[in-house]
Amino acid sequence: MGKTRESERNIRSIASRQQGYFTARQALEAGYSYPSQYYQSETGNWIREGYGVYRIADYTAADRPDLVLWSLWSRDRQGKPQGVFSHETALSIYELSDVMPANLHMTVPLVFRKSARVPAVLVVHRTTLEPVDIQVMEGYSITRPLRTIIDVATAGTISNDLLDQTIRQALQRGLVQQDDLTNAAELNSSSAFAEIMRSNALLHCRVTRHRMLP
Repeated sequence: MGKTRESERNIRSIASRQQGYFTARQALEAGYSYPSQYYQSETGNWIREGYGVYRIADYTAADRPDLVLWSLWSRDRQGKPQGVFSHETALSIYELSDVMPANLHMTVPLVFRKSARVPAVLVVHRTTLEPVDIQVMEGYSITRPLRTIIDVATAGTISNDLLDQTIRQALQRGLVQQDDLTNAAELNSSSAFAEIMRSNALLHCRVTRHRMLP
């Protein structure tokens, strides 16, 4: 009985950091053998949400459980999630601009591999992200605002109007600084992002004047 209670405490501690979700590997590490996992699923204590992914049935639903689920989908052989939500998905999480992405955009390492086909709901981008580019949330990670703006500007997947709105709102809310945007453009002076920043130079003047109004 003591071992059972300890295992339950362990798995709930893990699930509490992932909005109620956990993997079969995490359950095994928490003290649940594979037969025990099958039993928990069959009795309704756990809900099977995908291959090797469960959710505690009585855990209060979160606002964006899909982000946790797909983050766990991206895990490597050691069980560590590799995907970081980015581009338009990160914009929507930060509530920057009126962008309404139809898919979930996820950035993964260049060496990322999955045996199964990438689900249609995901748009996968491959590049190397530095730790400074990543914001860890509850059960998933997203690119920080500056990196997000650079990504969508470089990818050219949103209109200039939405990009202007994104930059304006990010500056007004203090999510990015003008100097950071300028420096990023200067470091990649021949990039599409730099060109967009140069074409939007007047935007930043408008933002500055707006913030000075009483």
